[in-house]
Amino acid sequence: MEFEQQLESMHEQFRELMGFVAKMTEENHSLQLENHHLRTRLEELSETTETLNEQQPVEKPRKIDIGEGVDNLARIYNEGYHVCNVHYGSSRKGEDCLFCLSFLSKQHA
Repeated sequence: MEFEQQLESMHEQFRELMGFVAKMTEENHSLQLENHHLRTRLEELSETTETLNEQQPVEKPRKIDIGEGVDNLARIYNEGYHVCNVHYGSSRKGEDCLFCLSFLSKQHA
């Protein structure tokens, strides 16, 4: 009797395991199809980009004015965000930050 119960328990575990394997096989197949579609789409986009790059003339790199970056940081600081390396991007909550002010004063000097 005990042997039959163990056998039934093992049979139930085997059925659960087979269901899990079937589910994983379906998911694997689905992911393989999605991967194939994404690779195909990536190849199409790469070919389109190459074609566009060949058609457009090469532009000279734009010289960036360093003062422009400092002005942008000052604007961000005035909008209420930190620009220092300690708290960069977090909200100042209306309080001045000595790190930010020190950084900005160094950049303007």
